[in-house]
Amino acid sequence: MSRKNIELIINPPAPHMVGDGFKMHNFIPGVPQLSMQRTNPFIVLDYNSLTELAPSDHVRGVGAHPHKGFETVSIVYHGKIAHTDSTGFHGVIGEGEVQWMTAASGILHKEYHEEGFSKSGGKFQMVQLWVNLPSEFKKEPAKYQSITRDKMSKYLLDDNQGIIEVISGEYNGIKGSASTYTPIHMYNAKLNPGAKANFNFPAEYNSMLLVIEGNIRVNGEQKVATDQLLIFENEGEGFEISTDEKSVVLILSGEPIKEPIAAHGPFVMNNREEILEACNEFNLGKFGYLE
Repeated sequence: MSRKNIELIINPPAPHMVGDGFKMHNFIPGVPQLSMQRTNPFIVLDYNSLTELAPSDHVRGVGAHPHKGFETVSIVYHGKIAHTDSTGFHGVIGEGEVQWMTAASGILHKEYHEEGFSKSGGKFQMVQLWVNLPSEFKKEPAKYQSITRDKMSKYLLDDNQGIIEVISGEYNGIKGSASTYTPIHMYNAKLNPGAKANFNFPAEYNSMLLVIEGNIRVNGEQKVATDQLLIFENEGEGFEISTDEKSVVLILSGEPIKEPIAAHGPFVMNNREEILEACNEFNLGKFGYLE
């Protein structure tokens, strides 16, 4: 098995506000080298780095808005997020939990800080990904997967080195909690000081990692610091993460979807005509209703 080499290590871009609740660093597609085609099926990576929020009687967040043609994956590391959508689903996820929403044929949703968390304030940190869908699945009904801590699949590393939370895909025989339309491996590696963990993905998959907490080494050599994103080349299969301190690393690897990408605002389709159709459907109220 050959080793994966590093293509890029990227510091977080300047943040921007999404609504009034999420201060996001947009790595994908905000960084010029990270086009949607280069990193797909991961077509957006927004990261709210660790921040301290003051108590507020105002519930911060982003109001009702549409999506079509892809999935959103929200991963919370600190704080609590509430979600409501036009299918009638609503839920709350907190530290170590994930919400995986399939927009597909169209949905309205809103995301905001959970009311109690807004009032108390505290640490807040999260990642939101957009995961592309092949054209054959872009017209599937919208759905929602809530992966709470009690549902999270876990692999225990030997000698108390830490755990690998398997959100989707598989790690050393442990299958992830989320169902996906294409092969996607998504893990949170929660590592103790002195830990080493090995990962293997097909060479052609687009693979990357984001350091959420701590500092790590990749393949025993390259240092990667908190809040940095590392992109691997599309050669080789394996790599090792090691750390001398408590660390949390989000690891992503997925099979590229070899189709054209047409993206406009909250819609990701295959061509301009489908984008215009999505806009028309939204304007006609076909994505449902949400206050």
